[in-house]
Amino acid sequence: MSKIMEPDLQSPLGGTQNEAAGKEWRHPSDNWLRGFILDNRAALGTLGVFIVMMAVFMIANPVVFTTWYLYSSVLTTLPVALFVVVPLVFVVTCGEIDLSFPATMGFASWVFALVVQAGYDPFLGIAAALATGTLLGFLVGSLVVYGGLSSLIATLGMNFLLRGLIQIINEGKSTALTSLADSWAYKIFSSQLYGIPVQIFWAIAFVVLSALLYNRHRFGAQVRVVGDNPDSAQQMGIDVKRVRVKVFVFVGIGAAIAGTFSVMINFTWWPTAGDGYLLPVLASVFVGGTPTWGGIGTVIGGAIGAVTVAFIQTGVVAAGLSGFYVQFFNGLIIILSLLGHKWNQARYR
Repeated sequence: MSKIMEPDLQSPLGGTQNEAAGKEWRHPSDNWLRGFILDNRAALGTLGVFIVMMAVFMIANPVVFTTWYLYSSVLTTLPVALFVVVPLVFVVTCGEIDLSFPATMGFASWVFALVVQAGYDPFLGIAAALATGTLLGFLVGSLVVYGGLSSLIATLGMNFLLRGLIQIINEGKSTALTSLADSWAYKIFSSQLYGIPVQIFWAIAFVVLSALLYNRHRFGAQVRVVGDNPDSAQQMGIDVKRVRVKVFVFVGIGAAIAGTFSVMINFTWWPTAGDGYLLPVLASVFVGGTPTWGGIGTVIGGAIGAVTVAFIQTGVVAAGLSGFYVQFFNGLIIILSLLGHKWNQARYR
């Protein structure tokens, strides 16, 4: 018998040396496509729900859903939600919750309106709004982290407190800002480019940068570790309290940007600014695949969840149903999405 045909007793399964050298074991996730699917299972699941939902709406009313005006309308207001959904992914991943962002939106946009109404440059108003959002986010985070309060109760209380303060001072009166239409701030942040609302490009840039911060930066890694096990994070040298405060500050900044964009879209500041975003934004975070227990999350999934929730109301009405069905379909999509993520949870956690 030839030397080559003799089995190599040192190699597994008695294979020849040539066979052992030619075959190298690889993990299934080493394949780039399969690895991509495994790493983005939650976001892809949300995208699947969105595609199925849009297909149903398009079959129900193809005339409406094949015209650009519908999508232009949604893309005009969608960025406002995206600026808040993305930071909330960080908060929920950190094991906390923030219910004060609607009032932060209203308060920061009120500061922006006051600066513009006084005749100052809108860019100065944007800077003042961002400073206000940062300060309010730090205040909320300090109450939770250093005050030892539950994030659910503390942020809910801050939401009522700030909203009440706005109503007391303004007595329910709105502020018209027609001068914004002629400003460079409006042209840069809230005009149209080839028929597409400019604010959607800013929102996409915000989502991409936040996704890089979440997945590729040290801060994102710290947020995930703190949300998974704060004690282990502390032993690893991570300043757990500082990280927790930072995520609330990030929400404050996002809420300030969202409130400012909402004012520039409508040329008017309303005392109730931000009120209608509480439940849709929270729904977007959870529909996107970020679980409630912390440690894991998906920024891209949250953004897709926001798009899904934004199209529900438009799609239900365009399909020929009355507005009374909107809340029903909101709940249906949310429950079905969460059930799908729950089924996948053990696989990607």
